Amino acid sequence: MKDTTLCYIEKDNKYLMLNRSNKKNDGSQGKWMGIGGHFEEGESPYDCVVREAMEETGLTLISPQYRAVVTFNSDKYETEQMHLFTCKDFTGNLVESDEGSLKWIDKEKLSDLNMWSGDIIFLKLLETEKSFFSLKLTYKGEALKEYYLNGKLVQ
Repeated sequence: MKDTTLCYIEKDNKYLMLNRSNKKNDGSQGKWMGIGGHFEEGESPYDCVVREAMEETGLTLISPQYRAVVTFNSDKYETEQMHLFTCKDFTGNLVESDEGSLKWIDKEKLSDLNMWSGDIIFLKLLETEKSFFSLKLTYKGEALKEYYLNGKLVQ
């Protein structure tokens, strides 16, 4: 199982989104998502999300909020445990990302983007769940087959 982080950086009721368009052999090619990536040796989730945000955006996160653990199961990809953060406080200026294009997107327009189905679910939960949550998403190919919120199957 691999560990990753993902952060939704927020400003003026918008999230900074990355359109994954620059990496070859990327399972998320052409999809929009938050900022994040894989852990490096010895990193905590907090260390990883701060480093990834700096590398991908040029922004320094200040007090990112640890919001959830999301487990992805798939018939195509290795199981992934993603540590989900949000952050409203940051410094710095945006730089070009080597992974794709960055854009501030109104929260109300996120569902119009080409995204994984599970991402839409946890984006809604970020707005409605006030406490830490656990989400388990099971995919067959690119289709979301089922998901569990805090251990309970959601119909």
